[in-house]
Amino acid sequence: MGEPRWLDEREMAAWMAFLEASHLVTRRVEQRLREQADLSHPQYEILVRLADAPDGEMRMSQLAEEIVTSKSGLTYQIARLEKAGLVRRRRCPEDDRGINAVLTEQGRRTLAETAPDHVALVRSSLIDLLDADQLDSLADSLRTVARRHRGHGEE
Repeated sequence: MGEPRWLDEREMAAWMAFLEASHLVTRRVEQRLREQADLSHPQYEILVRLADAPDGEMRMSQLAEEIVTSKSGLTYQIARLEKAGLVRRRRCPEDDRGINAVLTEQGRRTLAETAPDHVALVRSSLIDLLDADQLDSLADSLRTVARRHRGHGEE
């Protein structure tokens, strides 16, 4: 294995900036969602993904992959959303072994009430702080990282 490749000053600056910015933005978003709708950020993302899915439903395994969580982590979040009346589960019509998460009308209302403030917060916390070139560079860079971690990039 050999000696580790330690981060040089430039690399460490990028890593530390990523950590600080991601923690600060995530903390701010999480706090606002809790205050406004008693939702965690993963729960909000589940509602968004379901709202965008055909008929407001998606297979649990696909949903877990899209929001980058384990199946058990998703099951926990879905149970919390079910308890709040925002989501329900039903057998997958195409495969009796599968379970779909389904957005309820109450879930749609909660999302509609929460989304405007959430988008405003995302804008003020990140999007509006960067110019167009910085946004393009950030999106491109983070897509590269995500592709590599999902196994779709070159080694």
